[in-house]
Amino acid sequence: METFHQAPNVYVGEVNIKVKNLEYSLAFYQNIIGLKILEKSERQAVLTTDGKTPLISLEQPVDVTSKPERTSGLYHFAILLPSRADLSVFLRHLLQSGYPLGAADHYVSEALYLNDPDGNGIEVYRDRPSSEWTWKDNLVEMATEQLDAEGILAESNAEWTGLPAGTIMGHLHLHVGDLKKAEEFYTKGLGFEVVSYYPQAAFLSTGGYHHHIAINTWQGVGAPTPPKNSVGLNWSTLVFPNHEARAEVIDRLGKMGVNVSAEGDYFVTSDPSGNEYRLII
Repeated sequence: METFHQAPNVYVGEVNIKVKNLEYSLAFYQNIIGLKILEKSERQAVLTTDGKTPLISLEQPVDVTSKPERTSGLYHFAILLPSRADLSVFLRHLLQSGYPLGAADHYVSEALYLNDPDGNGIEVYRDRPSSEWTWKDNLVEMATEQLDAEGILAESNAEWTGLPAGTIMGHLHLHVGDLKKAEEFYTKGLGFEVVSYYPQAAFLSTGGYHHHIAINTWQGVGAPTPPKNSVGLNWSTLVFPNHEARAEVIDRLGKMGVNVSAEGDYFVTSDPSGNEYRLII
């Protein structure tokens, strides 16, 4: 694994997802995705791969509802595997399970796509070495091509035992209502750089990654924020290298008129479409 998800970069850490039925969702996230329970209560569960680091947490809100159509929020969260061999093991496991999936080669990565029981989008992928990525005018070349599934399956015959301990949150892809306003929030506020454009979408990162965050208006320009008790994205963490870097971002957001509030040892803010972040060290 390369160093795009460690200091001095800013990157997505934990993603919190709202679900309709916690026990039903836990079965999926353990048996299909391969996560382990770190903590659990009646309405919440924290999931991990290494037994200590939260990767995904699930929450069943009171009076939970289905997510309305054509709203902002989660397109998918993306779980990054350490190697192509790990993707091979995961792909074979999915095929044996019979769970519906999609797949794509994005030049910079090879990816599998599936939805959880509530329709929350999930990508599981591996990166090609960054030395193989193509950059032009500070933009990285990405596309959606057919995945070489046979080549991936030939990488490993290892038995699937769940996600490997080196698995991390690779990126977050979000629906927004206004691409320009969202891009301003992420660049001028949070300090991300645009590294690629796609029709009605922008990809952003720190440290030259192909993207830590992507935003799109594929649910429609002006898509509203979904109700707080509907399934979907609840919040995600943005991990900062130090207090100074976080303080600079908080200051910039304040000058832009963006609300930032302190809660315990982290700060909370939201993009213009209501996608919430916890700013942590």
